[in-house]
Amino acid sequence: MSPVLSERPDPPPQLGPGTLRVIPLGGLGDVGRNMTVLEFEGRLLIIDCGVLFPEETQPGVDLILPDFAVIADRLDDVAAIVLTHGHEDHIGAVPYLLRQKPDIPLVGSRLTLAFLEAKLREHRIRPITQVVEEGQTESLGPFDCEFVAVNHSIPDALAVHVTTPAGTVLHTGDFKMDQLPLDGRITDLRAFARLGEAGVDLFMTDSTNAEVPGFTVAEKEIGPTLDAIFARARQKIVVASFSSHVHRVQQVLDSAAAHGRKVAFVGRSMVRNMGIAAEMGYLDVPEDTLVDVKRIDGLPEEQVVLMCTGSQGEPMAALGRIAQRDHRVSVGPGDVVILASSLIPGNENAVFRVVNGLMALGAEVIHKGSATVHTSGHASAGELLYCYNIVRPRNVLPIHGEVRHLIANGRIAESTGVPRERIVLAEDGHVIDLRDGVATTVGAVPNGYVYVDGASVGEISEADLKDRRILGDEGFISLFAVVSSETGALIAGPEIHARGVAEDDQVFEQIRPEIVTALEQAVADRPDRRDTYQLQQVMRRVVGRYVSRRLRRRPMIIPIVIES
Repeated sequence: MSPVLSERPDPPPQLGPGTLRVIPLGGLGDVGRNMTVLEFEGRLLIIDCGVLFPEETQPGVDLILPDFAVIADRLDDVAAIVLTHGHEDHIGAVPYLLRQKPDIPLVGSRLTLAFLEAKLREHRIRPITQVVEEGQTESLGPFDCEFVAVNHSIPDALAVHVTTPAGTVLHTGDFKMDQLPLDGRITDLRAFARLGEAGVDLFMTDSTNAEVPGFTVAEKEIGPTLDAIFARARQKIVVASFSSHVHRVQQVLDSAAAHGRKVAFVGRSMVRNMGIAAEMGYLDVPEDTLVDVKRIDGLPEEQVVLMCTGSQGEPMAALGRIAQRDHRVSVGPGDVVILASSLIPGNENAVFRVVNGLMALGAEVIHKGSATVHTSGHASAGELLYCYNIVRPRNVLPIHGEVRHLIANGRIAESTGVPRERIVLAEDGHVIDLRDGVATTVGAVPNGYVYVDGASVGEISEADLKDRRILGDEGFISLFAVVSSETGALIAGPEIHARGVAEDDQVFEQIRPEIVTALEQAVADRPDRRDTYQLQQVMRRVVGRYVSRRLRRRPMIIPIVIES
């Protein structure tokens, strides 16, 4: 099997007739930011458009979007955006794309579009939507799309089978093969088999759990564990989960009702999404179980369950604020906190920081590592084997995962008989052409992270993040000096101020004479041409060498020299 390319290929050639082009713009190398563009006969079909959540190395960033640059001047060619399900890593970037063209049709299941429409209202966008369900076929431009039921950790998830004269693509979205799902809606393997018999030219399949052997634990296995925890808990229970994890919330509601407890939703997205799910019939709320969070203060603690956001350690989410004592909800000795989610790679430090904060307050924290309080929504290796043997695809493009997940998925495909040369291991921005039943990487388009930072979108660069990391890790030193505009002689300064450096400003007194000498020497070396920028760099070098030698640090140094 060919390795993931370490160097990006050249730009792709112009798309020829009778060829279907596939461009993953996100989800290949990260767990999140899922987005794929299909192109045929000058028209585009987008499958998913999600966000990636930032890591600690990206301070100040709120969200990370796919890079829309390659399609920015072709939005009129987009036939539709097909959405496989309602998780943020698949729908979260849609508002930012629709800002550029609000009338792109959105195609998805009832719940998926309901979650998205609520989000779009916050962005003041009124979308064009088309609800589809499993078994339905729709023509979207030159793309004939059949929608297939798949089981995931959110109801109403769909795979999409795309047929064009150039070939067929089966895109699984996120899926697993839970045979006893809470809503009774299993992955439609009969449809997979039927499509496989007809011939699947390119199988794009979820890689997230490709390294996990066997089969993913059934969702129903979580219920007994939650019941046991609720039975022994003597004070309040706090459960943290994704705000769109309807199945997990359902189990918490059922356990709470069985043990005489009331449940309050905490967190704006949790309240919004569960309200939508309940209204549409996807969430069955037991009678007299749900209460407003404002009422919990009047309830005995042994009757309280709080269902909140923040399972990934997000500092501004409800659980993170509870751990920091910055929320109306508090926890203490005797309280139980359940983290009912998996760790998204990159979030480990943030999650354990919240866990430690909660335990320091006296709460008992239960997570996936200590009890069966969560199961994945993704197919493990055994399930992927079944799928490959059922579909028997001609070509495979592993999607949705880090590089290690994509490689593991490719190895599973090879073990089932898919020829090594027909397994395409790609990166975001790689261009794959499907022609005459063969998928080939033909080039790459520019592709990078687009950062959302407050109200700004795409304005923060990697250089800005590097500056932020330096400020956070090493501190900041400002230097100020005034020189004569006629002679270049030092009139005032140099003044030195440090922030985020452990030592007091007095430590810089011994370097001040050296700065003065260096400035005088710079002026003397070039008496006919005084350059304030050159003098600033002289100050930077002198202080930089001193701080590195004396303090063993490399802070950000901002020198300012003005003429008077």
